[in-house]
Amino acid sequence: MKIVGVDIGTTTISMVVVEEDSLEAVERHTIPNNCFLSGRPWERVQDAEEIVRRAKETLDQILDEYPDIAAIGLTGQMHGIVYADAAGRVLSPLYTWQDGGGNQPLSDGRSVCSILSEEYGITAATGYGMVTYLYHCKTGEVPAGAASICTIADYFGMVLTERTTPLVHISQAASLGLYDLQNGAFLLEILGQCGGNPDLAPEITADAVPLGTYRGIPVCVSLGDNQASFLGTVRDGANTVLVNVGTGAQVSVLSAYPYAGHGIDARPFTKDAYLLVGAAICGGAAYAALEQFFRSYAVAAGALDVPQYAVMKRLLEQQTDPAETLMVKTTFLGTRENPDETGSISGITIVNFHPAALIRGTLNGMAEELHGLYQVLQERAGISRSKLLASGNGVRRNEFLQKILGDTFALPCTVHPSEEEAACGAAICGIAMRKGTGLERWLLQS
Repeated sequence: MKIVGVDIGTTTISMVVVEEDSLEAVERHTIPNNCFLSGRPWERVQDAEEIVRRAKETLDQILDEYPDIAAIGLTGQMHGIVYADAAGRVLSPLYTWQDGGGNQPLSDGRSVCSILSEEYGITAATGYGMVTYLYHCKTGEVPAGAASICTIADYFGMVLTERTTPLVHISQAASLGLYDLQNGAFLLEILGQCGGNPDLAPEITADAVPLGTYRGIPVCVSLGDNQASFLGTVRDGANTVLVNVGTGAQVSVLSAYPYAGHGIDARPFTKDAYLLVGAAICGGAAYAALEQFFRSYAVAAGALDVPQYAVMKRLLEQQTDPAETLMVKTTFLGTRENPDETGSISGITIVNFHPAALIRGTLNGMAEELHGLYQVLQERAGISRSKLLASGNGVRRNEFLQKILGDTFALPCTVHPSEEEAACGAAICGIAMRKGTGLERWLLQS
């Protein structure tokens, strides 16, 4: 039998067809998710209905081609929310994980994030769904008739199974913020005290359970994309640190203890396991920003408006002294703890002020930001791992970053071959649902 995994990401919508026994991906589909809408400067919103239309169309093509699909697994970008009415129909765009409403000053000059921190001791970043919801409550922007909120992958599951209310896995629920890790529930009392309606919070499950069926095929509850990526790549979870570089970047380890703080989130995975995650918000976007810098200069100089990644690679290959580098701090989009933090370039001399040194310095900065988060886990949580596994197209397509990561972490860097890690993890979650087993079976193989 075969399982299809669906990943609704920020920039692409990906699907894989996986053999149930071997976990081998037999087919992959990736389509662009260029569904961003214009809005206020701090908003990052996407057309939820168009995302669902594209995803459903591609899924139907796969189901038509493979009549032996036995389950559908779901995952997608975490933190962001859509609003749905009592009939389960979407009422809003997708407010993504990059949305900045939570940091906007309200009538008293404070933001939702600062109110939660100052009055309740809760650290919740802008872009977290409950923070976005409270911002809308404070500004009167909650859509009329809103009956529930959930992530875009959860909403896609509702559409497929014709559910009127969302059922959300703990991995997605925690990503919305205002979530009690110990009790596995939303902090509904605080939500109400801050002006929200607790009735809009979705129902939660800790298990890989079916939402219903689509075309007679069981559809599994959506797994958070960070957890899905880990599940889709890591087998020896007790000894592996996973670095993922895409639009953002994360360093992740599996733990039985929910350590959180100093840039580390404890994200629930199963009833007894957590994913400890340090997130670099800019991540691969830092390298993309550098490419845009070079591209804009090239266009101004009369060249074609084409990607410059091949030129950047050639400059690194031709660099006579790889140790010659600028010091680049790649927090171009701030950090989870300090959204106002900026990046920097330093160590410039008349000798090293050239493109290759800037390119190498940017890659070094990306690796050092992730390693700094891993050091927090080592020093404060007592967690150390013997294997470094890298995933995501931001590192898979950049051999220089692979080597720099290995050198920075002082561990051999292995790159996972699959290009759709989260979709593969969603498929494995679908297998767990179908077989009635826990996810630990796939996480702790040696």
